[in-house]
Amino acid sequence: MARIENKHRIWRDGQFVKWEDATVHVMSHVVHYGSSVFEGIRCYATPSGPAIFRLGDHMRRFADSCRIYRMPLTHSHETLVQGCIDTVAENGLPHCYLRPVALRAGQQMGVFPGEVPLEVFIVPWKWGAYLGQAGLTEGVDVCVSSWRRPAPDTFPALAKAGGNYLNSQLSLMEARIDGYAEGIMLDSFGFVSEGSGENMFLVRDGKLLTSTIGSGILNGITRDSVLTLGRDLGLEVVEQTIPREMLYLADELFFSGTAVEITPIRSVDRIPVGSGRPGPVTLAIQKEYMGIAKGAIPDRYGWLTHVPSEVAAGI
Repeated sequence: MARIENKHRIWRDGQFVKWEDATVHVMSHVVHYGSSVFEGIRCYATPSGPAIFRLGDHMRRFADSCRIYRMPLTHSHETLVQGCIDTVAENGLPHCYLRPVALRAGQQMGVFPGEVPLEVFIVPWKWGAYLGQAGLTEGVDVCVSSWRRPAPDTFPALAKAGGNYLNSQLSLMEARIDGYAEGIMLDSFGFVSEGSGENMFLVRDGKLLTSTIGSGILNGITRDSVLTLGRDLGLEVVEQTIPREMLYLADELFFSGTAVEITPIRSVDRIPVGSGRPGPVTLAIQKEYMGIAKGAIPDRYGWLTHVPSEVAAGI
């Protein structure tokens, strides 16, 4: 495993602290009960300098996750957006991955959080292709996981919460042990949901299909970007219940997510997807998505938040 970069400064409730000082106590509520919510946001290097992709939308979902889990977020939307911009600038980063996280701290025992304080951090991280650079160009091999996404009356899948990812960990570990890059999880009814940490799309007869938000998925911001791009490319875009066997009949499959970006899937359970190579729809959406994110294609949707040059330069 690569050595952790520990020279960056971390935004902590409005102040920057050294990497080694961004700590919580072992008795923090989050350590024992998984009470945190977070976001994953990419900042890309563009010809106009660093630009953060769909920052406002990410911070809205961050606040929504806090609301669902009754976490009293005291920072405004504007403060959190500016905190992300300032974190990129403070560290002089041309590109990075940002991890805003709100966690219940304190020093007490018991599931009920009571008056446990909420702390908010924004962490900058250097992160490349989530499933490997080759995966972006050649596709990845995946399996259907034996672990399922939660039923709708168990815990809220629309919140991006730390504790929600425990069964994602089980799914991904199972997949890796069995020689796959990732696992596809079914929902509680046995229909296709998503990967352990990314949404998924299927192409069949020129239609772009994806699971509904009622299928135990996170309502992904990259997913929303793909839906928009697909429609603009003239595709029929359908959100529907997807039976497992459709995975084996797809012309194309791909993952979408901030970390994974647009990653083609070349096989499911050792069955090739289409020709076993990334298909034309996947490649077209990938080209548009990455082109906008990196400033090679005009940002016609207003998805980029540029870090002002004088700020990025530390002036």
